[in-house]
Amino acid sequence: MPGPGETDRGALVVIDMINTYDHEDAELLTPAAERVVPVLADLIGRARDAGVPVIYANDNFGLWRSHHGELVESALSRPHAGLVEPIRPDDASLFVVKARHSIFYDTPMSYLLWHLDVGTVILTGQVTEQCVLYSALDAHIRHLEVTVPRDAVASIHPHLAEAALEMMERNMGARILLAKEVDFQDAR
Repeated sequence: MPGPGETDRGALVVIDMINTYDHEDAELLTPAAERVVPVLADLIGRARDAGVPVIYANDNFGLWRSHHGELVESALSRPHAGLVEPIRPDDASLFVVKARHSIFYDTPMSYLLWHLDVGTVILTGQVTEQCVLYSALDAHIRHLEVTVPRDAVASIHPHLAEAALEMMERNMGARILLAKEVDFQDAR
């Protein structure tokens, strides 16, 4: 079996979008999430249609429950359920609960990607200048190729998001593009 980065197979990773939006900075994040959700819903649909794995990596809201259903139900019961419903996991989606910023920190993500023979992660979700950036770095040091559709990530501080995208591209060799440019036929 090829090692990390030795295969072109991709996975779409949706970071922290199953969210209650009742946290600090939510007022700054919500408008960006509103712009991203339709783009992300289309991207998720295209990935599913192409047979590309869709992996949700999500904070646990401090609840320390490992069942993703509880996190989804909690988010759907809050005022911003409209930001979750269009992108909710389906029965084929994979789900990794994370406790910190990176999708890799103390999670089974590395093993899951290896098991799926994934060499490229397509990172989407929130927050560009935090969880997406740290996840991109951790993917890079694991020799995974990184793609970030700039219109499928939400930020709290746009100027920091632009800097984060530039750092991912320049320092990690990430492909920064638009969601419509993601070719899932090459990622299978």
